[in-house]
Amino acid sequence: MSSTPPTYTHHHMFLGSAHDENAKRTLWVVALTVVMMIGEIIAGYITGSMALLADGFHMATHAGALGIAAAAYAYAKRHASSQRYSFGTGKVGDLGGFASALILGMVSLGIGVESVMRLLQPTDVQFGSATLIAIVGLIVNIISALLLGHGHSHEHDHDDHDHHHHGHDNNLKSAYFHVIADALTSVLAIAALLAGRYLGWVWLDPVMGIVGAIVIARWAWSLMGVTAAVLLDQTDAHIAEEIRERVEKKGDATITDLHVWQIGPQAHAAIVSVMGDYTVDADGIRERLKPVHEVSHLTVEYRRV
Repeated sequence: MSSTPPTYTHHHMFLGSAHDENAKRTLWVVALTVVMMIGEIIAGYITGSMALLADGFHMATHAGALGIAAAAYAYAKRHASSQRYSFGTGKVGDLGGFASALILGMVSLGIGVESVMRLLQPTDVQFGSATLIAIVGLIVNIISALLLGHGHSHEHDHDDHDHHHHGHDNNLKSAYFHVIADALTSVLAIAALLAGRYLGWVWLDPVMGIVGAIVIARWAWSLMGVTAAVLLDQTDAHIAEEIRERVEKKGDATITDLHVWQIGPQAHAAIVSVMGDYTVDADGIRERLKPVHEVSHLTVEYRRV
């Protein structure tokens, strides 16, 4: 009677626990954004409102960025088992998030430049129709934010439950930031349009645009910092310290080289080189590191003194 030999191969699927759910949410938001974008551009041409046309094309950049997020989810899933990627496709979402952050930064720059130009050279605004479309846009943004925000909060709940404080879905975060940025510009636009219509404060519209541009630029910079850290394999100091403490606490082993980096939304890899005496070996080191649940892929190199 033959028995199946045990397998010692590693899997390299390090997608987030809510990958499929977040992908679906993002696709819904892409569809909503595209519909709203087309509506605003058509309404802009019909009413002759440059404000609506500008916002429509502004939404097109967000639709593009959200499309990148959706494509990143699909690519990561499709190539999750591919041998081409040494540690799987868990960081594709961070690449998508970085690209989206760049677009968000360019959007903020565009809004800022346009707002300064309108402040220096005021233009006629059709307050009534522009306000109506801005309100519809805000409703769409709120629905989109609720869709993405639920996934965002669910992820945080999962992290808190498992005591994970390192590694969130930066692809979802980037999509969420885009929607919130759109909602913010809609709120500022509505406030400025109402003030312009009823108080005659035409200057408030471009001033609100500048405020919105600064806030969006800060979000973009923050997101670029987080995603760049993952893409450049920045060492997670908290996990590295925990590994060092667990390996060296008995005094019979010393870490000579240590690498810890993120390979997915809730997964890290670690390469640990250890020198110690005859009382411990590589399997013993692995046993000591079992409680470090953030590490999904562990490589141990052991040498005796």
